[in-house]
Amino acid sequence: MAEPVLRLDGVRKSYNVGTPVEAEVLHGIDLVIEPGEFVALIGPSGSGKSTLLHLVGLLERPSAGRIALTGRETTTLDEDALTGLRGRALGFIFQFHHLIPAFTAVENVYMPLMIERGHPDAAMRARAMELLARVGLEGHEHKWPAQLSGGQQQRVAIARALSFDPPLVLADEPTGNLDTHSADDVFALMREFNRERGITFLVVTHDPRLAQRCDRVVELLDGHVVRDERIRPGAPS
Repeated sequence: MAEPVLRLDGVRKSYNVGTPVEAEVLHGIDLVIEPGEFVALIGPSGSGKSTLLHLVGLLERPSAGRIALTGRETTTLDEDALTGLRGRALGFIFQFHHLIPAFTAVENVYMPLMIERGHPDAAMRARAMELLARVGLEGHEHKWPAQLSGGQQQRVAIARALSFDPPLVLADEPTGNLDTHSADDVFALMREFNRERGITFLVVTHDPRLAQRCDRVVELLDGHVVRDERIRPGAPS
């Protein structure tokens, strides 16, 4: 059986540790996500979704518990090893696309590969052009972000996140800044890459329509998982 893409065992996260205002935000989270799943993470504001995503994204460390990414235990890694694993194993899509204004669409897409390898090359550019065509932006490759609509910019962000075929993509409200039509298009693109390439997605969303189109819904409330429901019969078990 394939190794889980993500495993959390008893993960806790506290802030202001050792002070009178110490607060625990996550209270012993257990979660396993298998290869190829498309999982919605839902819950009200303050439920711990962003904190959990930061931990899974290796941007913060848990106060207790274990996190394994693609089978590798992360909680004992030093910062250099975490950075390396993050760059190889994770793609990120945000509500606000965070494109670099001084770079064209194609340059934004191959930026993660260029950072990893230290310089651009023809293969990177070809890969970026291919991905932009796949997300419907053929002919827009050399436009600046300011010349693209919000939906087009988010398509560039999706292509960037997928530029190195990461095992897991973390999407934080990826449609939250878009109109309904653009949101549906962006969601459909992520679903397409999930099904065709087997890329696993963990998507934070407040949109119940989109959550119900995922394979599985995990709900947080006050730092606890209160629901973990597989809603598509064909989803990995």
